[in-house]
Amino acid sequence: MNVLICKNISIEGPGTIEDFLRKNDMPYTTVDLSAGEEIPDTKDFEALVMMGGPMSVNEDDIYPYIKKEEELVREFIAKDKKVFGVCLGAQLMAKALGAKVYAGAEKEIGWYDIELTDSALADPFMGRLSANPDTGAPDKKIKVFHWHGETFNVPEGAVRLAGSELFRNQAFRFGKNAYAFQFHIEVRKEMVYEWLKNESVDFEKIKSDTETEYEVYEKRAYSFYEMFFKDN
Repeated sequence: MNVLICKNISIEGPGTIEDFLRKNDMPYTTVDLSAGEEIPDTKDFEALVMMGGPMSVNEDDIYPYIKKEEELVREFIAKDKKVFGVCLGAQLMAKALGAKVYAGAEKEIGWYDIELTDSALADPFMGRLSANPDTGAPDKKIKVFHWHGETFNVPEGAVRLAGSELFRNQAFRFGKNAYAFQFHIEVRKEMVYEWLKNESVDFEKIKSDTETEYEVYEKRAYSFYEMFFKDN
């Protein structure tokens, strides 16, 4: 599987997604849209991955490449190719599919639970994310890393997969091959620390939580990637 990865800001790279693809010798191309890099011909790509960013999807007048990504979402879905959006990428998917994206009541930054829906637990891809790395049993609540202030409505025809206390919609699936995660599944430890070092947050608590939660979180992420990128 050949993967196209779109970055919306240089600092928010593919992280463990890239680590997984490299480890499994899977070809991929990363395009930094914020740096003016052009999207290549999409005919040779079987999967589209869109990363996060601090901008809003509603600021496409300032960031015109947002419209290009929305077009990519619709193109890949129409061709039954795989699509995976993380944070801003998830919001892009929601907007491309006709749903509203808007500011939440407050920002959600740090390690917080999401609760998986029954549909998620029955979903073969999400089932890999929910499976406890130690026991293999599904966990209905899992700890994930958040850094976002906006949220989305679930598009018509999509399946809601998860929510948190602050944000009801944290993940959805559209069709069989398109998944949107509001939370940051892709983070490495050092990414968490780099992103938040200048933010007005309780850095020491987030660092402590990261040291506690990260090993299990990474295992969950890799298990999801194994299914998403290798399942045909």
